[in-house]
Amino acid sequence: MNEQSAPAAAPSAQYVLTLSCPDKKGIVHAVSSYLFMTGCNIEDSQQFGDHDTGLFFMRVHFSAEEPVTVDKLRASFAAIGDTFHMDWQINEADAKMRILLMVSKFGHCLNDLLFRARIGALPVEIVGVVSNHTDFQELVGSYNIPFHHIPVTKDTKQDAETRLLEIVRDEDVELVVLARYMQVISDDLCKQLSGRIINIHHSFLPSFKGAKPYHQAHARGVKLIGATAHYVTADLDEGPIIEQEVERVGHGVTPDQLVAIGRDVECQALARAVKWHAERRILLNGRRTVVFA
Repeated sequence: MNEQSAPAAAPSAQYVLTLSCPDKKGIVHAVSSYLFMTGCNIEDSQQFGDHDTGLFFMRVHFSAEEPVTVDKLRASFAAIGDTFHMDWQINEADAKMRILLMVSKFGHCLNDLLFRARIGALPVEIVGVVSNHTDFQELVGSYNIPFHHIPVTKDTKQDAETRLLEIVRDEDVELVVLARYMQVISDDLCKQLSGRIINIHHSFLPSFKGAKPYHQAHARGVKLIGATAHYVTADLDEGPIIEQEVERVGHGVTPDQLVAIGRDVECQALARAVKWHAERRILLNGRRTVVFA
């Protein structure tokens, strides 16, 4: 008689703890001891102490068996967080982050993020796309994602931002991505979405402002094409940098080729920034970021 094989053990639940706090002795010991005492197993741990700011940063990926839950972990870790004056979060590692994309008339970053999310290259759920134009309504519809057309004029800007915040609230959006959204975000909106809104721009600022920056760069013989992904703040294009990408170009490259290269570079930098944020690998450090990539 054949023996029945034992049922396979249920996979362990996966969690991510992120924290920042004033640097002092005992932080790593307290965290690791807590995880051990609660029956958790550390899968990966990264930490960084910034001597300039005096802050300590840590990201721990750990697993746990039932009856441990994320709510129980949060409740029991609070005492440690208070002891070390931590800014901390515990999240389920496998949960897809709910994100909202915003776009105007340049669709390369939008198209790239839609495709990466579709094939599972980004741990996100795109819950909607907001645009002040209708150019990409059909593209977004092909992914069965809600498209929100919110026109913006000088007179309707405040109403448009109010509508945007309604979508963020109604869809429980955790991250807003400006995928070449060509409208200036108000100071109030920047504050309400602080640390939860990412932008991408070419690296020619502030040298080549205004229309056709790639053509301006070509006229000056620029040899490096770059892009910067950063968190949005009230200081235009000066928020904490998350990721940058660069591509060297030769003297024979045409303006149109520069534009094409620039689009690819922007897509790469933005995709990595979104992925790292969704995996909770980025911690704010004043005007800078700590990225546990």
